[in-house]
Amino acid sequence: MIVIFQSQAAGDVIMFGDVAYRLMEVMGKESAAKGIVTVEQLPDTIARLKAAIARDKESRTGITEDDLPQTEEAPDGSKRAFVSLTQRAVPLIELMEWSLKKNVPVVWGV
Repeated sequence: MIVIFQSQAAGDVIMFGDVAYRLMEVMGKESAAKGIVTVEQLPDTIARLKAAIARDKESRTGITEDDLPQTEEAPDGSKRAFVSLTQRAVPLIELMEWSLKKNVPVVWGV
């Protein structure tokens, strides 16, 4: 499953469903096929994602690039390239920051 985060402020952010649902939880949103981050919710949502990035980076303190896993397990049991929470969240934060500047919501599943 694919989830597409959309806003009139910037280009779409496309994610695998399991990754998107994990980030929705971080954002304080229900993991659902459809949703919205209203303009009023954007500052808190951005702050939550940035705090998660800080925790992710802190958890990897002292770990070299070579020590990171090369793969991770996908929901179907297959292997895919490892991507950190930081790498996954940054494009979503950028979309939300643009949306806040332009005073428009971010939606998915519409």
